[in-house]
Amino acid sequence: MKKILILFSIFFFFFNNVNAQEFKLEKIIDNLDSPWSLSFIDKENILFTEKPGKLYLLNLKNKKISEIKHDLKVLEYGQGGLLDVLFKNQDVYISYTEDRNNWMTSTSVAKGKFNQNNIKFKNIFRAEPPIDSQYHFGSRLVIKDNYIFITAGERGQGMIAQDPTKHPGSIIRINLDGSIPKDNPKFKDKDKNNWLPEIFQIGVRNPQGIALSPFDNKVYLSNHGARGGDWFGAANYGENYGWKILGWGGTNYSGTKIGPKWKKGFTKPIKYWVPSIAVSAISIYKGNEFKEWNGDALITSLKDKSLRKIKFEDAKLINEKIIFKGAIGRIRDIKIQKETGEIYLLSDEGSLWRMYK
Repeated sequence: MKKILILFSIFFFFFNNVNAQEFKLEKIIDNLDSPWSLSFIDKENILFTEKPGKLYLLNLKNKKISEIKHDLKVLEYGQGGLLDVLFKNQDVYISYTEDRNNWMTSTSVAKGKFNQNNIKFKNIFRAEPPIDSQYHFGSRLVIKDNYIFITAGERGQGMIAQDPTKHPGSIIRINLDGSIPKDNPKFKDKDKNNWLPEIFQIGVRNPQGIALSPFDNKVYLSNHGARGGDWFGAANYGENYGWKILGWGGTNYSGTKIGPKWKKGFTKPIKYWVPSIAVSAISIYKGNEFKEWNGDALITSLKDKSLRKIKFEDAKLINEKIIFKGAIGRIRDIKIQKETGEIYLLSDEGSLWRMYK
């Protein structure tokens, strides 16, 4: 028995050290106030947000941080605040919890021209109706071609996600200037005539991850379930993920049943997590630093404090691997530095990390 325990200990030590040799983690900056999102401007400079309402420019080389003033009417309210940021062709897109007065708020998206001192923003989307709720803003952004996709959480309102005459609980697709694409579901499908024109897909709960694959040019999502039922899947034209008809394997926080994991007629995710890992931001990896990961999804989590890698093909799961767990705390965002393939991670603990070999 003693020999078995010794052999097991050696194996455990060796296994953990082999995994540790696959990558290194370097803390870039610390003492941030609830950082939520980052976006690369170029190889050396990034934008990042703090949930209480501040937008910053960071030089990765000298670690100089400077605040960028803005004119957004942000309300930090529960899970809400200044949320996702996306830099593209000198434009800055930002999602935020907009103060609509008397504690009524919406998941809103604004666009402004990049300026390192002050950015004047203009709303290009506002989720209607405004709701008094601290929960489930969703609020991630990705650009595909000339469209911007926006995740709008259901604000804790459950079956509102099945109402296509309201934005909460849906995936939004609009043009980069805020106008509405003429081929959105409302205009192309007679069964979708009652959908709001911005809506691309319905039936989501709190989608806090969205990414474009550079390999198949598809948009992928991650979504929080309730007590279990987190998932990773694709954004599909005019489809329905089923919340709150479906529970995706989870239950209400009271322990009562929500609904089946999946049933015919609804979009099926690629991967479920039960119990919940509190899935957060995602990215589809492309780069040279971890070239063996090309095409795989990198999934971050809050509750589980893990970075996971999912290999999938044609919307089918091949395998899942935990890259690390508990190393940097709750992981809020992930971005790939495209020139190097290095991975950058924001932690709720207030730090930015670089992951490399």
